[in-house]
Amino acid sequence: MKKITMYTGPYCNYCEAAKRLFLRNNVPFNEIDISKVEGAMDEMIKKANGRRTIPQIFFDDEHIGGYDETRALEKENKLLEKLNN
Repeated sequence: MKKITMYTGPYCNYCEAAKRLFLRNNVPFNEIDISKVEGAMDEMIKKANGRRTIPQIFFDDEHIGGYDETRALEKENKLLEKLNN
């Protein structure tokens, strides 16, 4: 299974929704809170091709996008398939 990395921040409803999505699918993820980790925001922006919104989600080194893109994968029953390929 691919490693999930999710950049999050405080008071972010979309971040919380993304966490719930992964939990209900029994998918482990690594959370990086950009408000607590020095340099994490700059790292996220660079990896996400300039995107500044949170969450930003990666499967290994592939940028998936935010919550909406991840939820779309789940709705289309492609989330687990994408994680296992």
